Amino acid sequence: MAEIKENYDLTPRVAPNLDRHLVFPILEFLQERQLYPDEQILKFKIELLNKTNMVDYAMDIHKSLYHTEDAPQDMVERRAEVVARLKSLEEAAAPLVTFLLNPAAVQELRADKHYNLQMLKERYQIGPDQIEALYQYAKFQFECGNYSGAADYLYQYRTLCSNLERSLSALWGKLASEILMQNWDIAFEELNHVKDIIDSKSFASPLNQVQNRIWLMHWGLYIFFNHDNGRTQIIDLFNQDKYLNAIQTSAPHLLRYLATAFIVNKRKRPQLKEFIKVIQQEHYSYKDPIVEFLACVFVHYDFDGAQKKMKECEEVIVNDPFLGKRVENGNFSTVPLRDEFLENARLFIFETYCRIHQRIDMGVLAEKLNLNYEEAERWIVNLIRTSKLDAKIDSESGTVIMEPTQPNVHEQLINHTKALSGRTYKLVTQLLEHSQGQAAR
Repeated sequence: MAEIKENYDLTPRVAPNLDRHLVFPILEFLQERQLYPDEQILKFKIELLNKTNMVDYAMDIHKSLYHTEDAPQDMVERRAEVVARLKSLEEAAAPLVTFLLNPAAVQELRADKHYNLQMLKERYQIGPDQIEALYQYAKFQFECGNYSGAADYLYQYRTLCSNLERSLSALWGKLASEILMQNWDIAFEELNHVKDIIDSKSFASPLNQVQNRIWLMHWGLYIFFNHDNGRTQIIDLFNQDKYLNAIQTSAPHLLRYLATAFIVNKRKRPQLKEFIKVIQQEHYSYKDPIVEFLACVFVHYDFDGAQKKMKECEEVIVNDPFLGKRVENGNFSTVPLRDEFLENARLFIFETYCRIHQRIDMGVLAEKLNLNYEEAERWIVNLIRTSKLDAKIDSESGTVIMEPTQPNVHEQLINHTKALSGRTYKLVTQLLEHSQGQAAR
């Protein structure tokens, strides 16, 4: 367990790329798994809560941590400030909130924001100040932990907001709220909205755009491993050149999650070959049991090493906040991901073993698979059929005969060109980062 904490817990790398509210579910998981002492987790929770408006929650944790019924005076005073500020913001946003609660009035709104602003001003005396007040009220609600109210008001704010920067900020808040409420379908829609803006927006520098992509991928981890189609969605996003380059330059630890998705997602096998090349490129910059498992199988053909890595992978998965738990019907339940991962990992080993050996003894495979001879034969026939292996079974000798496949020269040229493009992008990004660092001094 100590080894897992020291080497494989990604919380120190992941947390800085999350909104502080999104860190709380991770801390709950780590506390439940007892990966760290309770006292350490509780102190970190209080440290996070001190930067939010969830004062009552902070008080409860303080009482639990220090075994007392009394809250410290600064928390009591802070609570009074929060209540007063909430009341003030509520009053400032009241005209617009009242309007939004009136179905008949809301029907007057159109897709044209300019028309809406003019109509609100002329008919309801609601102007920019009240719209700004709604944003501040929604943001404050979020900081208080009222994610449902925040999501509703941020959505309404974006229908009226004409400031692109403020609208994007509200969309990030809406995304975080939906994640924290475990509304995975809506959260996925908002994730795509943020992505569209990030990919099309003009940023002050390329590094700012890269950082926004990195934030989006980290926030998306909650969605990808809880949404029904998430394991496909994570590959579709992370495997795009711009996002994959961002991972390689600034967040290689995200390779763990992309590697996991590839292993458990059979539909994405055709894209795995390109990902193996990324693993080879990043071999010296990032090490992780799940990533190393793929390297053992597809790069080094070290099948004994792969079997050993599987044991480490199993422990990593059950102790990872995104891989080790899944939310179902509002409750946490043990993810079937571990069993699914192990099953597919074994399949990877045998598929690759079959590809690199010209003749395989059926009895040996049966023993390794813990099957009788007839079951092993059926398993191999199915493996050949589903994997499209160029092979045949020699029933007389009891062997599987593999036909070697020659690499496609045209395909090799394309692959080398894509690899060169990725390395060039990484070099340019590093140079930009270096030059901006020099300019700041």
